[in-house]
Amino acid sequence: MKVTVVGAGYVGLVTGATLAERGHDVTCVDSDLPKVRMLEAGGVPIHEPGLPELLAGVRKSGRLGFGADVAAAAGGAEVVMMTVGTPTDPQGKADLSSVEAAARTIATGLRDYAVVVEKSTVPVRTGERVRRTMERNVRPGVEFDVASNPEFLREGTAVEDARKPSRIVLGVPNGRAEKVLRRLYEGFESPILVTNVETAEMIKHASNAFLATKISFVNAVSRLCEKSGANVEEVARGMGLDPRIGAQFLRAGVGYGGSCFAKDLEAFAEIASQLGYEFRLLREVQAVNREQRAHVVELLRQELWVLREKRVTLLGLAFKPDTDDVRDAPSLDVAQRLRAEGAIVRAHDPVAGAKAKAMLPDLDLAADPYAAADGADAVVLVTEWPAYKGLDFMRLRKVMRQPVIVDARNLWDPSAARAAGFHYRSIGRP
Repeated sequence: MKVTVVGAGYVGLVTGATLAERGHDVTCVDSDLPKVRMLEAGGVPIHEPGLPELLAGVRKSGRLGFGADVAAAAGGAEVVMMTVGTPTDPQGKADLSSVEAAARTIATGLRDYAVVVEKSTVPVRTGERVRRTMERNVRPGVEFDVASNPEFLREGTAVEDARKPSRIVLGVPNGRAEKVLRRLYEGFESPILVTNVETAEMIKHASNAFLATKISFVNAVSRLCEKSGANVEEVARGMGLDPRIGAQFLRAGVGYGGSCFAKDLEAFAEIASQLGYEFRLLREVQAVNREQRAHVVELLRQELWVLREKRVTLLGLAFKPDTDDVRDAPSLDVAQRLRAEGAIVRAHDPVAGAKAKAMLPDLDLAADPYAAADGADAVVLVTEWPAYKGLDFMRLRKVMRQPVIVDARNLWDPSAARAAGFHYRSIGRP
């Protein structure tokens, strides 16, 4: 099938490359011309394990192309996927201006019947808005359908998730669109759920909201553990053994971040409000997440007393390991809170330093963890990169001014850190 993917970000690029690997002829289009030129030259604009190899393979096959002309690329496509950004606006609503613009441009380019697919996370009823917009701009006599096919990719494992989806949700208006999308996913060994468009849109938001709720729940439990002497890791293990609960997303830490959870929770709560229901549970999930970031700073304050002019090293800037994405990264929030109290912040991350620097231009970056910790009064582990797991505590202790560690991801063995002479604090562990 001929497929056009509008947007060559994390979702669009991985999705397009995976569909090309499956034998479809795919064109990824993006308004960011430097990104398009990089992709055409064989470059990879994002850090995602397995993506360079995937792109190299499909480039050789000739089934994946890139461009910037959305209308032209949509003209010959049987399926057009919209993977454009949907950030939160100042009122907490999803900013759908890119979706609206893509819908208008796609409509002007269509020549024959195509299924236009919402792949981005959008509020329920967006499909109807897309359909109306396209009807006003499409050529007379050209037919189309609008469907919802939400993505469930996790940054860091996106390639594997795209190749072997946990489920494929097809929100379709009729059997004709369903038939086209079933052809698109033919050969994928994943359960397929067919719904109407509104249900598919709701599934995506509800899924992300529930995962974020699990994270905030275990972080709230961690605060009780710290006050009572219980161990949150053992509590979570005991909970996760119950198949009704499951172990995933029950890991205490500094809270969730990234481009999805915060944005989607805010948008979901706003959608609920517009529909006449106040989703107070989601507001509490957001509040717990904010408080958890502040709690990490409070743990530092308990150890260092006064933070002004203290040198604090942050290890890890990406919102999670195996990505260079720093959107809504807890590290940046912690850094800003520390600097607001007069602390001197230095940081290290294996891959996300440049993107973090773009967000905080005066952030002091070091070449390696030990250089970052040189002369520090405390080290805060914010992102649990595997490279940090085996740090030499004795070497770390020698370069620091004061022996304080706040392990905000519970990555390290407390006994090993304390044996090296550290005052060691973690999340929800005695």
